[in-house]
Amino acid sequence: MLPYEFRSSSNRPVFLLLGAHSDDIEIGCGGTLLKLAQRYREARFVWVTLSADEEREAETRAALRRFLHGSSDVEVQIGRFRGSYFPDQYAKLKDFFETLKRFGPDVILTHCRDDLHQDHRIVNELTWNTFRNHAVLEYEIPKFDGDLGRPNAYVPLSRAQVEAKSLVLMECFASQRSRSWFTAETFQALARLRGIECNASEGFAEAFHARKLCIDF
Repeated sequence: MLPYEFRSSSNRPVFLLLGAHSDDIEIGCGGTLLKLAQRYREARFVWVTLSADEEREAETRAALRRFLHGSSDVEVQIGRFRGSYFPDQYAKLKDFFETLKRFGPDVILTHCRDDLHQDHRIVNELTWNTFRNHAVLEYEIPKFDGDLGRPNAYVPLSRAQVEAKSLVLMECFASQRSRSWFTAETFQALARLRGIECNASEGFAEAFHARKLCIDF
């Protein structure tokens, strides 16, 4: 496929990463973060995980240090919103999202609109409600619900990047390793399928839903 290169209006682009729970960002776009951190050394990364207790916060902080290794400007916000109950906390979540406008992100990575987890859907809805003139890429998360769709944007990954992503997930998220789906094979299999779909040179990719893109030729 013909690649399109991202170009920022600034020498220091801002990437806003949004996840409902600890490990969402890491699963959905960990490989992409490895590429961004390597490519844009001066970029600003704003990492927002909305729901995590102390144990899971520690896991997220350990993982993000590895995904964004070498990045000089990283801001982390870990919330204590009640997981699985985001619809009942909509007003407080909306107020929180309003505070994120100050970062002026160039690209936002967030949950997919069609994700069947209620918390994930709320995050997507509030992302689009808050940021109306931004590039938004919606990542996917494999789960029991079987809600993976047909993405239309891809970030090719090397085999090494896919393996590095899987390693970080397995090493940093001890609390999740008992889950039957939380395996390196799961993450690598999905990356392999998405790599096939975009004809990635090494056969791996992460996929996103890009619902609106403004192309300036």
